Amino acid sequence: MNAFYKTLVASAIATATLSTAHAAEPIEVYGKLNVTVQSNDEGDGSVTEIQSNASRFGVKGGFELSDSLEAFYTIEYQVDTGNASSDNFTARNQFVGLKGNFGSFAVGRNDTLLKKSQGKVDQFNDYSGDLKALFKGENRLAQTATYLTPKFGDFQLGVTYAAEGDSKQDEDGFSLAAMYGDSGLKKTPVYAAVAYDSEVAGYDIVRGTVQGKIAGFVLGAMYQQEEEVDSGNSIDGYLLSAAYKIQQVTLKAQYQDMEDKGDSWSIGADYSLGKPTKLFAFYTDRTSIDYVSDDDGDVSEFSIDESYFAVGIEHKF
Repeated sequence: MNAFYKTLVASAIATATLSTAHAAEPIEVYGKLNVTVQSNDEGDGSVTEIQSNASRFGVKGGFELSDSLEAFYTIEYQVDTGNASSDNFTARNQFVGLKGNFGSFAVGRNDTLLKKSQGKVDQFNDYSGDLKALFKGENRLAQTATYLTPKFGDFQLGVTYAAEGDSKQDEDGFSLAAMYGDSGLKKTPVYAAVAYDSEVAGYDIVRGTVQGKIAGFVLGAMYQQEEEVDSGNSIDGYLLSAAYKIQQVTLKAQYQDMEDKGDSWSIGADYSLGKPTKLFAFYTDRTSIDYVSDDDGDVSEFSIDESYFAVGIEHKF
């Protein structure tokens, strides 16, 4: 770990200690380690790896500036425990903002509203079955400004501005979302969202998401249409997911299909050892479609069969 990261960790611990002692500015140090023993077969034979799945740590907090205004911030890094290099940190969300009766406004590195609008419909988020394998739009951009309105009952609107100066942007882009309910399904039995990306990371995207609890099942669905800005090529696809909890065990399944890209299905189970810790296993099978042009310009289509099997442990702190 280089000097920068040592300084970052030391500063976070020191700040947390001082904040607790003086109760001036509460700060939360948080994160998780999610590691699997995993067999990956991506069409050219299987390889066994000890794989990190978006393990991370960060600090976040807020400060009350007045009765109606609060400053807040997040600084988060991803830790790849399976990286051969010990310098294994990459930036995740890192932003600062203000919130009050007007809603909230944040600037910095952040997920777009379209990405946030998925809620928890992806039952294999951060794993090999993550919806980003077939769907565009899972963007975290370095140069963003995000505004969220106050909640109107269970409704909330938001917009992310993606600046042209971002490395993924050829020009300014916008990501908008309208959301209903609690994505954790604790305050409302249904969560739904409609989102739209305009010229974000080279794509225009329309996405609709819904998830709800029915007879003990958590059922979800997503529809997406994506158009590449430069070519004008447009394709669409969908995702279906389900989960069912039996005491300490949560059974999960998911199917995803994207036109001209392929399809994927996943099954898995989580076993809770306590609130912060779980054991889990999953299997993902994906067929990816690729295209190759010969010397005459003729295009041939071929498919690649991929499979992933893993058992792992996750601990949150």
